[in-house]
Amino acid sequence: MASHSDKEKTLGDVLRSHGVSRRSFMKYCATTASMMAMSPAMIPMIAEALENAKKPSVIWLSFQECTGCTESLTRAGASTVENLIFDSISLDYHHTLQAASGHRAEEAKEEAMHENHGKYLLVVDGSIPMDNPGYSTIAGISNYDMLMEAAEGAAAIIAVGTCATYGGLPKASPNPTGAVSVSDLIKDKPIINVPGCPPKDKPIINVPGCPPIPVVITGVLTHFLTFGALPELDDLGRPKAFYGQSIHDRCYRRPFYDKGLFAETFDDEGAKAGWCLYKLGCRGPTTYNACATTKWNNGTSFPIESGHPCLGCSEPEFWDGGGFYKALSIPTADVGETVLYTAAGAAAAGVALGALNRATKGSANKAHEKVTLEDLEK
Repeated sequence: MASHSDKEKTLGDVLRSHGVSRRSFMKYCATTASMMAMSPAMIPMIAEALENAKKPSVIWLSFQECTGCTESLTRAGASTVENLIFDSISLDYHHTLQAASGHRAEEAKEEAMHENHGKYLLVVDGSIPMDNPGYSTIAGISNYDMLMEAAEGAAAIIAVGTCATYGGLPKASPNPTGAVSVSDLIKDKPIINVPGCPPKDKPIINVPGCPPIPVVITGVLTHFLTFGALPELDDLGRPKAFYGQSIHDRCYRRPFYDKGLFAETFDDEGAKAGWCLYKLGCRGPTTYNACATTKWNNGTSFPIESGHPCLGCSEPEFWDGGGFYKALSIPTADVGETVLYTAAGAAAAGVALGALNRATKGSANKAHEKVTLEDLEK
């Protein structure tokens, strides 16, 4: 837990103490603006806000999860936005990363919640079991009780990972623990002391992914530090800057999809040539995330670039969506029987499937129904 004097430092103080030059700081602000899809004109505003921002208290609770979200975050490279932002917050409680344990750890959490009531950020990863508290407890406290207590004094809540945002793998059928998401339990809680956020706004930011991209987590924290408000969210509570477009729309293999060029197996000539993985079950058309542009491992690659279809891990119920290697909306028949891949039909197939993504994505995915071009043209 950070000392009182450390908490009084501004981000500018912290960065200077780490030897970060003004030039590097401005590059960091430019990266932040780009990352959050903001205009370059916002860079000076971001710089001024971050220069004078105090280190906020962050309490991170982990429930039914695999620690993959924390592992993702800690795999950031040395001089990245992830490191800079985590140098500028006071991470007062985190089961995996904190040095304290046992009673000392719980005392640190209670102290942070008391001293920063109404101001701290609550980060949650993992689902919450509701059938029996004994499925997951911390210091003898049920996950539900710990969440509700910490949420009461939080300025905002960030649900990190698919388990916290949708219930995740623990919620997969038959859901033996009665797992639920954070937003299943906390609804329409007024935001405390956050300028610019109307009281009726839901104070939960969903950052799904199994695990999420590290820069998405830290991008949300940066936005809150800079503006004291939540970023613009979509209808699932996800930051639009990262979840505003489908992976399919940003994918470098999209031109092959539009031409009707698909890999049939993982080792055929189409796969070697980098053709679209739609026939192999790629969920890119119905998955909204920044994987195709932000990528992983400091921008090195993402699953599709590595030759594997997108599993759709940032979408609700992806674990119960049937076989990962069956084409979308076509559980039994061959793709070629439903979508025409002739020179004349390829463009129509792209338009029709695009319409499916936008207009009938939710119902079609949930029911796993077979959808034809004729159905979409009705």
